[in-house]
Amino acid sequence: MQRSSHQSLTDHHIAIDFDTELARLLPDLRRRARRLTESAAVAEDLVQDTLERALRFRRSFVPGSNLRAWMMRILSNTFISTRRRRTIERRVLEQAAHDPNGWTCGEPCVQRPALIPSLERALDHLPPRIGVTLRLVDLGDASYRDAAEILDVPVGTIMSRLHRGRTRLALALENGSSGKFPVAQGLSAALSA
Repeated sequence: MQRSSHQSLTDHHIAIDFDTELARLLPDLRRRARRLTESAAVAEDLVQDTLERALRFRRSFVPGSNLRAWMMRILSNTFISTRRRRTIERRVLEQAAHDPNGWTCGEPCVQRPALIPSLERALDHLPPRIGVTLRLVDLGDASYRDAAEILDVPVGTIMSRLHRGRTRLALALENGSSGKFPVAQGLSAALSA
């Protein structure tokens, strides 16, 4: 019984030391973040993200090892991850700008004719998330960004679901019509029928 209370006191002492040392490192973390980001606001966000990760993974820190080095590694990894994410998002947005279904296309919506029964059945047999995404973007003329906001997912997820959905839809239509349905024409052939 005494050992468990002694252990909890030791854990509490280690937690206090960890928090105290973490607080002492804040000026160093802020300086390093400022040098990496060259912006006070972005640097503050980076420090906050770093502290969040450090606190979330504090059990992986080995007491007695170099907390400053551990925190600087977390800060650097967080900075790199954030830069990569922004680069990917920028690429996705640039690609979406050239997509006729993208939100930058300001052309008015054209009324679509009713779907043929085989297309309607094929859409109904898709997984719900993929079917809803196809209906929003391809049939409802929602932009990728609008669909992402409606479904509360990232734009990249919308693009992925559309790719998978269009591929599955083309295969389903091809198989459902004994191979006579032209895969290359996809939705446009089905809509014009």
